Amino acid sequence: QVQVVESGGGTVQAGGSLRLSCTASGLIFGNRPMAWFRQAPGKGREAVSCIDRSGRTYYGDFVKGRFTISRDAAKNTLYLQMNSLNSEDTAMYYCAASNGNTCPIRGDYWGRGTQVTVDS
Repeated sequence: QVQVVESGGGTVQAGGSLRLSCTASGLIFGNRPMAWFRQAPGKGREAVSCIDRSGRTYYGDFVKGRFTISRDAAKNTLYLQMNSLNSEDTAMYYCAASNGNTCPIRGDYWGRGTQVTVDS
Protein backbone atom coordinates (compact mmCIF):
# COMPACT_ATOMS: atom_id res chain seq x y z
CA GLN A 1 0.00 0.00 0.00
CA VAL A 2 1.36 3.38 -0.98
CA GLN A 3 1.47 6.12 1.62
CA VAL A 4 2.74 9.60 0.83
CA VAL A 5 3.44 11.86 3.80
CA GLU A 6 4.24 15.56 3.88
CA SER A 7 5.91 17.32 6.79
CA GLY A 8 7.52 20.62 7.67
CA GLY A 9 4.49 22.88 7.74
CA GLY A 10 3.82 25.28 10.57
CA THR A 11 3.22 28.90 11.47
CA VAL A 12 5.77 31.54 10.55
CA GLN A 13 5.94 35.31 10.46
CA ALA A 14 5.76 37.12 7.15
CA GLY A 15 9.18 37.13 5.54
CA GLY A 16 10.11 33.83 7.15
CA SER A 17 11.02 30.47 5.65
CA LEU A 18 9.91 26.87 5.79
CA ARG A 19 11.12 23.69 4.17
CA LEU A 20 8.50 21.10 3.33
CA SER A 21 9.40 17.45 2.91
CA CYS A 22 7.55 14.61 1.24
CA THR A 23 8.39 10.96 1.55
CA ALA A 24 6.59 7.70 0.86
CA SER A 25 6.31 4.08 1.79
CA GLY A 26 5.46 1.54 -0.86
CA LEU A 27 6.53 3.92 -3.62
CA ILE A 28 9.96 4.76 -4.99
CA PHE A 29 10.10 8.36 -6.12
CA GLY A 30 13.19 7.83 -8.28
CA ASN A 31 13.10 10.34 -11.10
CA ARG A 32 9.34 10.30 -11.65
CA PRO A 33 7.73 13.73 -12.10
CA MET A 34 6.59 15.16 -8.79
CA ALA A 35 4.90 18.32 -7.69
CA TRP A 36 3.70 20.46 -4.86
CA PHE A 37 0.18 21.84 -4.86
CA ARG A 38 -1.63 24.05 -2.40
CA GLN A 39 -5.17 24.93 -1.48
CA ALA A 40 -6.22 27.89 0.60
CA PRO A 41 -9.59 28.05 2.38
CA GLY A 42 -12.35 28.85 -0.08
CA LYS A 43 -10.06 28.56 -3.09
CA GLY A 44 -9.26 25.90 -5.63
CA ARG A 45 -6.13 23.83 -5.70
CA GLU A 46 -3.21 25.39 -7.52
CA ALA A 47 0.11 24.03 -8.69
CA VAL A 48 3.08 25.44 -6.84
CA SER A 49 6.01 23.66 -8.41
CA CYS A 50 6.93 20.59 -10.43
CA ILE A 51 10.10 18.67 -11.17
CA ASP A 52 10.25 16.36 -14.17
CA ARG A 53 12.26 13.24 -14.97
CA SER A 54 15.27 15.18 -16.19
CA GLY A 55 15.28 17.46 -13.17
CA ARG A 56 13.82 20.49 -14.88
CA THR A 57 11.78 22.59 -12.50
CA TYR A 58 8.66 24.65 -13.01
CA TYR A 59 6.97 27.18 -10.75
CA GLY A 60 3.69 29.01 -10.53
CA ASP A 61 3.89 32.67 -11.47
CA PHE A 62 3.13 33.67 -7.89
CA VAL A 63 6.34 32.02 -6.66
CA LYS A 64 8.52 34.77 -8.17
CA GLY A 65 11.82 33.14 -7.25
CA ARG A 66 10.94 32.54 -3.61
CA PHE A 67 10.56 28.74 -3.64
CA THR A 68 12.86 25.91 -4.70
CA ILE A 69 11.79 22.35 -5.42
CA SER A 70 14.35 19.58 -5.14
CA ARG A 71 14.61 15.87 -4.47
CA ASP A 72 16.98 13.41 -2.87
CA ALA A 73 16.52 10.03 -4.50
CA ALA A 74 18.69 8.28 -1.92
CA LYS A 75 16.33 9.49 0.82
CA ASN A 76 13.22 9.02 -1.33
CA THR A 77 12.27 12.57 -0.44
CA LEU A 78 10.92 15.61 -2.25
CA TYR A 79 11.48 19.08 -0.81
CA LEU A 80 10.06 22.56 -1.18
CA GLN A 81 12.16 25.35 0.27
CA MET A 82 9.97 28.41 0.75
CA ASN A 83 11.47 31.83 1.51
CA SER A 84 10.02 35.31 1.85
CA LEU A 85 6.65 33.90 2.81
CA ASN A 86 3.63 36.18 2.91
CA SER A 87 0.05 35.80 4.09
CA GLU A 88 -1.10 34.77 0.61
CA ASP A 89 1.02 31.63 0.95
CA THR A 90 -1.19 30.39 3.77
CA ALA A 91 -2.66 27.09 2.59
CA MET A 92 -2.58 23.34 2.89
CA TYR A 93 0.35 22.07 0.83
CA TYR A 94 0.18 18.70 -0.89
CA CYS A 95 2.80 16.50 -2.46
CA ALA A 96 1.95 14.46 -5.55
CA ALA A 97 3.83 11.88 -7.57
CA SER A 98 3.17 10.89 -11.17
CA ASN A 99 3.52 7.77 -13.29
CA GLY A 100 3.88 10.02 -16.31
CA ASN A 101 6.90 11.55 -17.93
CA THR A 102 6.73 15.30 -17.61
CA CYS A 103 5.21 18.32 -15.94
CA PRO A 104 2.54 19.42 -15.30
CA ILE A 105 1.18 16.39 -13.50
CA ARG A 106 -2.29 15.39 -12.40
CA GLY A 107 -0.91 13.26 -9.58
CA ASP A 108 -1.32 9.50 -9.27
CA TYR A 109 -0.29 9.45 -5.63
CA TRP A 110 -1.14 12.12 -3.08
CA GLY A 111 -0.33 12.94 0.49
CA ARG A 112 -2.79 14.32 3.00
CA GLY A 113 -1.08 17.67 3.19
CA THR A 114 0.79 19.85 5.64
CA GLN A 115 -0.57 23.21 6.80
CA VAL A 116 1.41 26.38 6.24
CA THR A 117 0.21 29.51 8.03
CA VAL A 118 1.92 32.87 7.57
CA ASP A 119 1.16 35.58 10.13
CA SER A 120 1.34 39.11 8.77
